[in-house]
Amino acid sequence: MHGSLQEAARGKGEMHNLRKRYDAVFKAKVALEATKGEKTIAQLSSEFRVHSNQIRQWRKQLLEQLPQLFSNRRRQQENDEQQLQSELYQQIGQLKVELDWLKKKSQLLH
Repeated sequence: MHGSLQEAARGKGEMHNLRKRYDAVFKAKVALEATKGEKTIAQLSSEFRVHSNQIRQWRKQLLEQLPQLFSNRRRQQENDEQQLQSELYQQIGQLKVELDWLKKKSQLLH
């Protein structure tokens, strides 16, 4: 078979693998452009080569999740600070144990 015929024969059973996957940055960019309203969904679809329904879905996700970004920011920052504090206390404890061990060993040498 020719290369293109082989690809077509293989591709028949693998249609679900042809679906494009977009990274989060690309999705955010397209959704933000759709939210601006400067261009129609059809124009954005043509420009970014993404189906218009997909753009609508990304725009909807953006608008639904945007308020959470601001409400969770402070809570996330507090959690990050608590985690850092916990890690630092753990390191202090480990260093204290090591220091005590070294003191005992140095006394045995004298």
